[in-house]
Order: sequence, then structure tokens, then C-alpha cells
Amino acid sequence: MNAPRPTTPAEAWTALVEGNERFLSGSQTHPAQSIEHRRDVAAAQHPFAVIFGCSDSRLAAEIIFDQGLGDAFVVRTAGHVIDTTVIGSIEYGVEILGTPLVVVLGHDSCGAVQAAVDALRTGVMPPGFVRAIVDRVIPSIITRRSLEETMRYGLPHSPSADVLLREHVTNTTSTLTAYSATIAQRIAEGRLAVVGVEYALADGKAKLVAVQGDVGAQPES
Repeated sequence: MNAPRPTTPAEAWTALVEGNERFLSGSQTHPAQSIEHRRDVAAAQHPFAVIFGCSDSRLAAEIIFDQGLGDAFVVRTAGHVIDTTVIGSIEYGVEILGTPLVVVLGHDSCGAVQAAVDALRTGVMPPGFVRAIVDRVIPSIITRRSLEETMRYGLPHSPSADVLLREHVTNTTSTLTAYSATIAQRIAEGRLAVVGVEYALADGKAKLVAVQGDVGAQPES
């Protein structure tokens, strides 16, 4: 039997944390993946989380959080870059489907973040529409802290892509609330939380690094 659907931001975050712990230990339960459940969710979906993550093939949200059909409303772009269709998709999950949690999911060794760092260091942008991705990542990683470190130590010693990833994840969570009145209002009402998560590709751990709203946990240093 599947567990009851989380209805609060804290319950939703706890469900994802517990799922990631199962994934880490190799004790996955693969919930909500039976033939019966597949038939049950065919008529309607009631996910408890919106997960907005990078398109990287190693970052399959339902797998790393040990969830099943109908549990997560997943939106993915390379480098988890935001545009109006992404925000609209997330608002759909929040407003129409009633999810109490939005997760911004980044990961180490992100090609999009590395491409943005390379472009800043060399002045050379990637070709084609890949440039559109880099154009959106660059403003997200150029923060006061990264600029101060670059000015102090110079470009060769400026923050690495993995260090800047946290800036990108954190700034993406802030951008969502700044751009979306729906998301901001629901956070203010206590019905929603937005969290930023860093995922480590090698060990599989999902680490909380930013929180807007109340999930009963604080970001890890």
C-alpha cells in the first residue's frame, strides 16, 4: 500500500529526504510503480512536489528520491535555466495540481555552469542555441561574492564551477519567488515552500542549500 500523500511543505520535504536516504543505502522501495497504481493514476494526478532540475541524464528525480508514478511533477532544462514556460509549468504544478513543495535541483559537474564559467574566463560563447542557456546561467552565477573573489584573486583563481553551482541553485529559488506572484503568495500563506538542493553525482546525496518557506529543516553549510 502506498503512503498517504504529503499535504504540507514539511511533509513533502520529509518524504523526499527519506526517499533519497533509501537511494543512498540501496534500500529503495520503488513506491507507486505497481500495475494497480498505474491504473489508479491514469484518470488524474496528485503529485506532492514540483521538481525543477537540470536535464542531465544522471539526475533522474524520481530515481534519486525513490518516488513513483504521480508523485512528482518534473520540469527539466539544461542547467535548470528559467524562462516563462518553465515558470508557467511550475505554477501549473503549484496552483492547478496543489503541490506544497517546489524543489530546484542542481548537481555538481554541471556542463551548463561550466560552460558559463568558461565563457566568462575566455570571452568565447558556445555556438548555436546552447548560447541561450549560457546567457541565462551567467547572471545567476555572477553574484557580489563571486565578483569580489574574482577582483581579489583574478580570473584564474575565481570560484570553480562547483562552487558557483550553489550560487546558481540559490539564485534560481529566489528568481522563482521574485517572478511568480502565485509562488510568493503561497509561501507567505504557509501553503508552499521552495527549496534549493545540490545533488552529488558520485555519492547520490541530495543536500538542502536554500529554503524559502518552512520545511522543518535548515540549509546545510
